[in-house]
Amino acid sequence: MNRAIGLGQKVGAVANSRLEKAALMDAAAARTGLSDFGDPWFEQPFSVLLESLREEAKLNTAGELAARLQFGKVLRDRLTAMEWFKRHPEILERRIMRPVVIVGPMRSGTTRLHRLLASDHRFSHMRSFETISPVPRLDFEEVLAGRKRDFRPTLAKRIMRVARLANPRTLSIHPTGPFEAEEELGLLVNSMYGMKHEAQWRVPTYGRWCERIDATPAYRHLADLLRLVGWSQQASELKPWVLKTPQHALDLPALLNVFPDARIIYTHRDPRKVVGSAASLAWNQTAIHSDDVTPHDVGQEWLRKSALQLERMTAARALVPADRRIDVGFDEMDRDWEGTMRRIYGFLDLDLAPALPAMRQYQDRACRVAREPHSYSLSQFGLSESEVRTRFAAYTARFDVAESDPGVPSVAGRVSSIAAR
Repeated sequence: MNRAIGLGQKVGAVANSRLEKAALMDAAAARTGLSDFGDPWFEQPFSVLLESLREEAKLNTAGELAARLQFGKVLRDRLTAMEWFKRHPEILERRIMRPVVIVGPMRSGTTRLHRLLASDHRFSHMRSFETISPVPRLDFEEVLAGRKRDFRPTLAKRIMRVARLANPRTLSIHPTGPFEAEEELGLLVNSMYGMKHEAQWRVPTYGRWCERIDATPAYRHLADLLRLVGWSQQASELKPWVLKTPQHALDLPALLNVFPDARIIYTHRDPRKVVGSAASLAWNQTAIHSDDVTPHDVGQEWLRKSALQLERMTAARALVPADRRIDVGFDEMDRDWEGTMRRIYGFLDLDLAPALPAMRQYQDRACRVAREPHSYSLSQFGLSESEVRTRFAAYTARFDVAESDPGVPSVAGRVSSIAAR
């Protein structure tokens, strides 16, 4: 891919990638014919991210092209979203009441729990094509009228196909499809903010900058995009959203500033599995975009990042009243997912019975689409079992987190943990 793109640039068939803010914003404005990017707050993380990419990421040719295309799409989405808000002011008046938010570190079972809850028609949820393209094209009223088809699922299929060709392990690490329930991380990316960039590129300066700031503006924009998604789905405002992304573990105060009545489901898993799986996911992404990154570097960074997630997640618990939070263990879900969901639905004051048939269908579907197991080990990333156990001793003791058998390989392809993110 690098050779092909490089050749295309030499002959003028592929544009050179200019990772400069003004050039990228001007290109997006020219392509859309629009000029309002909304709250300029996003330009701060965007500037830091671009500098970090230039100075630290050491992107290869394919990585530079992917970054330019990604930024172009995000900027066009921002412009188009602002246009939708002007055309339909009622979108921003939509209520988001008592969302159910799954909060946990990467690879702690958040995806499995999210997709089980999303199986229940009483909740609203994001779908994968909406995470990729949260903002409909400006002809979407024709889609609502039944005169056109929404192009976003088709685009999502194309993007997923390319991603799997470039990175065959993608499906084993995170099984998905255009209509599968998906996290709202793409809505935070719309503010040029969040861990997705850190799992994709080596950008430590950017990551630490994000860890120091108040992310409330990014969450406000997330909420507005969620309103746009709900409007495009023609979903009832009375249906609570079920949300999840590991970013929330770092930013719970900001999330609660925007969703003060949120109900929080905390997920917990053996840190040795969390760190190893998170490092594997990040390495699998980063190695595609740069030829100058090592597993050791990735392991050290995600050991630090996972520890920070758990520290902040724990520190912010005091902000959530006891009757609006519940803790769920990964192994508990593995042993008895139906019993665990029954406990969760008691917390949510809902009857589980109407949702069980769809949840069982999801479990069956997850089994059918399973691919190669996602296997990894701490030693791949220069880490040891004892090092991780010591680093997270206070966390595992406080929440009585069960240790998984280190002799059993981590396999995300099993039915009970097909979506063990």
